[in-house]
Amino acid sequence: MPRLSTLESPGCPPLRALTTDSLGLIKVVEVRGKGGGTPQVVEMWGPPDASRSVLCTSFADRKKDPLLIPISSIFQWQIEFFNPLEGDVLATIKASESRNTDQSSSANDPLIGLHFFKSKHEDLSSMLGTLLTCTEKGKVCVRSIAKSDAPSNQIVDSPSEWSVTNGGQVLCSSLDPSENYALFGGKHVELNLWDLNTSIKTWTAKSPRPNNLGICIPTWFTASTFLCKDDHRKIVAGTSQHQVRLYDITSQRRAVISIDFRESPIKAVREDTDGHTVYVGTAIGDLASFDIRTGKMVGCYKGKCSGSIRSIAKHPQLPLIASCGLDSYLRIWDTNKRQLLSAVFLKQHLTSVVIDSHFTAQELEGTKLKGPASQSEASNQPDEDGSKDEDRSRKSKKKRKEVADKKKKKSKMQDEEQISGVDEPEEKDWIDELPVSKRRKHSKKRREKQLE
Repeated sequence: MPRLSTLESPGCPPLRALTTDSLGLIKVVEVRGKGGGTPQVVEMWGPPDASRSVLCTSFADRKKDPLLIPISSIFQWQIEFFNPLEGDVLATIKASESRNTDQSSSANDPLIGLHFFKSKHEDLSSMLGTLLTCTEKGKVCVRSIAKSDAPSNQIVDSPSEWSVTNGGQVLCSSLDPSENYALFGGKHVELNLWDLNTSIKTWTAKSPRPNNLGICIPTWFTASTFLCKDDHRKIVAGTSQHQVRLYDITSQRRAVISIDFRESPIKAVREDTDGHTVYVGTAIGDLASFDIRTGKMVGCYKGKCSGSIRSIAKHPQLPLIASCGLDSYLRIWDTNKRQLLSAVFLKQHLTSVVIDSHFTAQELEGTKLKGPASQSEASNQPDEDGSKDEDRSRKSKKKRKEVADKKKKKSKMQDEEQISGVDEPEEKDWIDELPVSKRRKHSKKRREKQLE
C-alpha cells in the first residue's frame, strides 16, 4: 500500500496549468482571484480515446500566440498544434510527414520527444514555426510547420535530418534555453550533445568506472535537462539505477557528481531558475529537491504521491512547481516550505503538465467586473441616504416586537383555555377515595349541615 499523509492545504496563488493524459484529453486547471484558492478544471479539449494517448508535449510559453503541441499515438503518431487559450487546432501533421520515411517504418519507430522553437519566428503569417522531433531509434528531424489554412503553393524549407545513435533506444531529449544545443540519451545510449546550427555532435558522456566487484553499471538514462539558463555546459540526468548525475562538458566526460536517491528509477528531472537546484521525481512517487553544487538533498516534499511521477513543471516567477503522474493527481507545491498547496484529481493517468507563466488574476477580475452585479453584491451596496438605513432598522425592530407580543398573547390565551376547560371533581368522587372512618365522619357532618 502506498504511504499517504493528511496535510492541510493552504491553497495556491493565481495559476493556470495544462495537463495531458492517457486518453488524449487536454485539461485546463486554473486558480482564480487575487487571494488564490483551490484549482478547478475550467476547460477540457479533445475526445476521450485510448488510442490518442499523449506521450510527450512541447509548450511555447509566450504572451502572443502561445502553442501547445502534444504527440498522440494514433495514425502513425499524430502531432497537433493547439491554441492553449481557446483550444483551437491550428494544424495537424503525422510523424511520417515530419521526416522522409514511409509510414510502416515510422509506426515501428515512435516519437519520444519534440520541441517547438520559441526563438525562431517565421516571417510569414501562414507559418507556425520550427519543430524538432526525435524517435526511439535516434532519428532527429528539424522542419518548418505551416498552418492548416496556408496556401498550397507556400514554399517550405526542406527538413534537416540526422541520426544521434547507431543502436539502443533513445528515451529522453532536451534543448537548452538558447535553443542552439540538443541533448539525447536513453537505454544503451550515452548522453550526447549536438549543435543544432551545424548538426554536429560536440560531446559524448562516458560510462562510470566499474565498482569494487568489477561490475559495470549499464547505460540507461530516463530524464535529462540543462542546469543553467545561460550555460549549456552543465547537464543533469536521471537514470534507471535511481541515480542523479551532474555532467560538466568542460571538465570531463564522466559524471562530476552522482547521487543515489531511494530505490526506484528516476522518471522526471526539472531545473530551477536559480541555476543550482533540481527537482527529481521517481517511479514510486517520491519528489525531492537537490542542491547540485554540493550533491546533497535539500529535502523531500511533504505529502506522499501514490503513483509514478511523469512530469514536473516550474513556474518561472513564483516559488511553485507542479507535478503529475499515474495517480491521476495534479499537485501544486511550495518550493520554499516543500509543502503541498493543493491537489486536483483529474481521473486519467497524467503524462505531462505545463504552466502558463503569462496568466494573471487581474485579467480575470477585469472580465468579472464588466458583467452584471450579482444579487448578493447589489443587496450589500449601501444606500445613498443614511436615513434609509435607520428607517429600515427601526421598522424591523418594531415588526419583531409586534411578532413577539402576538406570540406571548396567543400562548396566554391557550393557557387560560386549558385551565377553564378542566372540570372540578364532584364531591362524591373525592369522598369515595377517603378511608372508611373519615368517610363516616364526613357524611355525619354533611347530615348536620342539612338539618340546620
